[in-house]
Amino acid sequence: MPSILLIEDEPALGMIVKDSLEVRGFQVRYAADGQEGLELFRQECPDIVVADVMMPRLDGFSLAEIIRRENARVPIIFLTARSQPADVVRGFELGGSDYLKKPFSMDELIVRIRARLGQPAAAPAPTGVLGLGQYQFDHPKQRLHRQGQEVPLTHREAELLKRLYDQRNQVLERTAVLRELWGDDNFFNGRSLDVFITRLRRYLRDDPQVQIVNVRGIGYKLVL
Repeated sequence: MPSILLIEDEPALGMIVKDSLEVRGFQVRYAADGQEGLELFRQECPDIVVADVMMPRLDGFSLAEIIRRENARVPIIFLTARSQPADVVRGFELGGSDYLKKPFSMDELIVRIRARLGQPAAAPAPTGVLGLGQYQFDHPKQRLHRQGQEVPLTHREAELLKRLYDQRNQVLERTAVLRELWGDDNFFNGRSLDVFITRLRRYLRDDPQVQIVNVRGIGYKLVL
């Protein structure tokens, strides 16, 4: 299993990237700043380094300069919002292997990581894995992942969350989901749906950017 050292000073972004890479079969160690990243690099000897440029204590360029004095071969991919040509040139001059500008897609990052590791670009990724803020929702396996922790879902919980995801930032009609998942929109099934919504909110509570809100008289909305 390829090992990645991910260094990113934005914790929310760092956890999203870490979880997404782990779901795709990588082993990831995470550091929140350059100095911590350098210490982990020396301890872990990762196969590849993915590092932000603008970080406290030790910035990404300075980190790369130190790493290159100690290891000339490990690939280094920079992640940064800095887009000036001079910054890109400096990154490569300091030993960077690749440069990815924020915001970026996980698919693009994974393709670049695989290319630097000499893996096939078309290596398959798990299907049905959906991103919900800091969470990864594995719909086929009925599991919710965050920061290395896993929550198993019941079949109905997974199906309800999938429908909310498919309608994200739009209203999921209460009557429609009751008829589809419960078979009837009667009062008792409606109370059961309310219980399931409460459970899903509890599972997702650690990321305030992910919310399931009531739309009075109509249904629910998953806000991302």
